[in-house]
Amino acid sequence: MQVTRGAIAAPFDMALVQRGARLRRSPYYEATQRHGPQGFTVYNHMLFPIRFDSFEAEFEALLNDVTVWDVSVERCLEISGPDGARFAQLLTPRDLSRCAVGQAKYVLICDADGGIINDPVMTRMDEDTFWFALASSDALLFARGLRHAYPDLDVTIREADVAPMQIQGPKSRDLMRDLVGEEILELRYYWWTRAEVRGIPVVITRTGWTSEVGYEMYLLDSSRGTELWEAVMDAGRPYNVRPTGPSDIRRIEGGIFNWGADMTYENNPLEMGLERLVAWKLDDDASISLAALRRIEQAGVERRIVGVELDGEPFPALNFTKWPAHRADGPGERIGKVTSAIWSPRLERNIGYCWVPVDLAAEGTTLRVETEWGSRTATVVPMPFVDPEKRIPVS
Repeated sequence: MQVTRGAIAAPFDMALVQRGARLRRSPYYEATQRHGPQGFTVYNHMLFPIRFDSFEAEFEALLNDVTVWDVSVERCLEISGPDGARFAQLLTPRDLSRCAVGQAKYVLICDADGGIINDPVMTRMDEDTFWFALASSDALLFARGLRHAYPDLDVTIREADVAPMQIQGPKSRDLMRDLVGEEILELRYYWWTRAEVRGIPVVITRTGWTSEVGYEMYLLDSSRGTELWEAVMDAGRPYNVRPTGPSDIRRIEGGIFNWGADMTYENNPLEMGLERLVAWKLDDDASISLAALRRIEQAGVERRIVGVELDGEPFPALNFTKWPAHRADGPGERIGKVTSAIWSPRLERNIGYCWVPVDLAAEGTTLRVETEWGSRTATVVPMPFVDPEKRIPVS
């Protein structure tokens, strides 16, 4: 068909995006279809339901009841073998010797230049076996490549066949107690335990990507995804359980970053304000990133990511692109970018993250931001926006 030059074409129908066997399906895929997902994305080469209702409705459900979220897209990089602990330490500047078997830690996987390759939750399954629940980047391939630089280490690197789901919100304790028994209430924040749900083997962690009270449950038999999903939904009915996607409203309120949006391998922990995840007392050869991070610390960083409030009408959705940021009253050149921004119904303001030069990172600094919905003034404010001492998820 000939297209007339200058004619206005119809927008592309995203339902036509090819979705073949190359894109993997979650063990919970069939079960989630029964609840009418209203959108998907692709994350770690897997189809990922992003919402079942409006973002605001799912946010309210997370704050008041209990939500279930299919996060099996967080594929688990498993490091094991006699030298598993040594190799796992090479990946991250955080001191893994301080992580006990049965414990979990938020860690950064960093390259030899200090750049952040991924920011997973790591669980220590035994003395030499570690699971890294990955954000959407090919950290598995990174680890397999790194192994060739250390041929003397006896280590196995693979993707563990496990499928996590998140059970989050103030009533998640009640649901989990009914599902696996009273002892689950004794599980400490950032620790894990093994359990069975109606005969289905799982690992349960006291973690989540919501800044709310919650759990993650790792299915160990991927053939039983529908069974596990329905068991969770059955147990949750008295507590108004509902399936959701990721709550970007709540994670931004809570100061949680999204790898690929808020940071990439071009950023380092010091720019992110995540120096607490670097064990400066370790020797340089313990982790491939430590020498570079020491150089960065000595030289100082030139940019930082900061929290911002943006004026004007509520944003109708999460930003689709990274917005240019400019000095509020200076020349028009771009000096930074807003990476994530959304309307918070609770705070009644637009909030987000912005990369800026260090001289513009101070609280109260104003910027001009070009959004998808017009020019806005952004003001630098402290992060997190809600519960800065992280008392809610720990409670």
